[in-house]
Amino acid sequence: MVDNLPSSQTSPSQGSLVQGVADVAFIGDKLYALLAGAGCSHGVPDVPNGIIRVNTDGTWSLIADLSAFQKAKPVEHPEPDDFEPDGTWYSMVAVGDDLYAVEPNHGELDKISKDGRIKRVADISATQGHIVPTALTYDGEDFYVGNLNTFPIVEGSSKILKISKKGHIKVVAEGLTTVLGLAFDHRHRLYVLENTTGNPFPTPMTGRVLRFADFDDDDHDSNHSRPPEIIASGLFLPTAMTFGPDGALYVSNVGFGPPPIGLGQIVRIEVPR
Repeated sequence: MVDNLPSSQTSPSQGSLVQGVADVAFIGDKLYALLAGAGCSHGVPDVPNGIIRVNTDGTWSLIADLSAFQKAKPVEHPEPDDFEPDGTWYSMVAVGDDLYAVEPNHGELDKISKDGRIKRVADISATQGHIVPTALTYDGEDFYVGNLNTFPIVEGSSKILKISKKGHIKVVAEGLTTVLGLAFDHRHRLYVLENTTGNPFPTPMTGRVLRFADFDDDDHDSNHSRPPEIIASGLFLPTAMTFGPDGALYVSNVGFGPPPIGLGQIVRIEVPR
């Protein structure tokens, strides 16, 4: 479809992690991509972090400058000891003719129109602090956001936020760990992807997928009334998750980790009824 897109790499002391395109979404037959490895703070001064439209001839066009937006519209409580001026954008979904993207470092959910207009939906940092919101999905009339949280990992410190289109935030599930993916099935059951469990730092073979059966956030307070079911375990540093047209879950496994490069996988998980 397209290649040679902006990317960056951290220093060896920080794991030599590569950032580039963080997520993709379609509006109609148009493909949009969310850039996370561009901008001056990532060593790419010529291209900002933002959203691009991929053209049918393999070229691309920047439609929204998210780096400039974050500079002009800072969140209420940025983390001074872990601040990335251009952001580290993570998840994006299309709802109608608009795109919505979540940014973990500043802590925000933003709406982006096809013509590049950007509007903040919610300043997550204002009420939640520096929780590193990562995973994003949409169901019914609301967004659901899960958070990674900071390191070292504290077991059970991640949660699920329900965010309305007007920006109202409500905690609907707690007691989770390192959440990097969310998805709803056709029965309104919520699936949660945890990157690492039982360890203070990212650890291979400890990722898992949980399911909240008959998820209904209006029937409980901040803690879900029934514990989630473990759908899959033993995943190797998974980083994202979506449902395929066949009803199975598809998970990016070995989403990051030690060299050699090229170990990344897409894992198919058949979901029990």
